[in-house]
Amino acid sequence: MKESARYVKIVEWSEEDGCYVGSCPGLLYGGCHGDDERRVFEELCEIVDEIIALYRADGKPLPPATAGRDLANRLLAVA
Repeated sequence: MKESARYVKIVEWSEEDGCYVGSCPGLLYGGCHGDDERRVFEELCEIVDEIIALYRADGKPLPPATAGRDLANRLLAVA
């Protein structure tokens, strides 16, 4: 399992921006965006891998994992 799999990655349509927006809560603020949902997800995965490599290179501990916490179902309960 890749270390990046420990982090939830979200791609959603933004009416405000008129494009898909990718984010990784808990690991990075901001994210990436574009017109192709699949490409935004691929780019987001690359960004997450790069951020993890930067943490490692700087000798910093990674933020707590966000995957495996049933986030999707918890969000449904709030909606």
